[in-house]
Amino acid sequence: MTTRLTILCENTAGMPFGVIGEHGFACFVETPDGNYLFDTGQGFGIVQNSLTLNKDLRSIQAVMISHGHYDHTGGLPAVLQLRGAVDVYGHPDIFTERIWSSGEQSRFVGIPYRRAYLESLGANFRLDNTMVTVGPGVFLTGEIPRLSIFEKGDASMTKILPDGSTIHPDPLKDDLSLIVDTPRGLTLILGCAHAGMINIIEYTLAQTGRDRIHAIIGGTHLGFSSDEQFEETLKVFDRYQIERIGVSHCTGLSRAAMLHAHLGERFFFGSVGTTLEM
Repeated sequence: MTTRLTILCENTAGMPFGVIGEHGFACFVETPDGNYLFDTGQGFGIVQNSLTLNKDLRSIQAVMISHGHYDHTGGLPAVLQLRGAVDVYGHPDIFTERIWSSGEQSRFVGIPYRRAYLESLGANFRLDNTMVTVGPGVFLTGEIPRLSIFEKGDASMTKILPDGSTIHPDPLKDDLSLIVDTPRGLTLILGCAHAGMINIIEYTLAQTGRDRIHAIIGGTHLGFSSDEQFEETLKVFDRYQIERIGVSHCTGLSRAAMLHAHLGERFFFGSVGTTLEM
């Protein structure tokens, strides 16, 4: 059996029959040794899209959470109600309270459910800030060191501490990515890449001892990047000869168009229903 990645939740619907788009991300991961779910979207489309795409959420061996934002965790109750008791991997900071603000607008963007409620539905949280082996050939990166001088924090995000004080911008230390080792090489699945694409790629290679990544799929956060950061990211894509790059969610249409122009056939758009086989 090959390894197959299928996007269940994303901003756009990539097929005309039965799926819906929503601002968020979720990816169904099928490997020869079992199935997994990386993120859950906002919760509007996870069940509908899984049924339409014939991906059985009851079969997953674990859920992995990229970071504690509503658009990656909102579908957790629906998944748990179908699956029942299951390990849920993530960073210890995923339940941090968070605020997004722009001008006079402000809203809560953290996980919209209490931990105790999710545990009552069967979530067995396994939270760690280091790299974790989730299953054979499946690894959660753990906390990514922020070493790149080009990748800055998101100025719209604020972290609220238990004492009511705030950190701005939110460092989003809980931003994790998923590594899947396949016969074609490493594949990297991103939730939002708040840690920075350059940081994530170089940390993944250092931790695995590899010198290249076969494919990257998911949210790149390049839609919020400066021109300098974007250009440096392109250099890293080329330096490590990444063969397939599928962008989703927070990449933004203009940056996606620029990536397509630069990468040519190496580029694909990762919308709901997109499948990558290795």
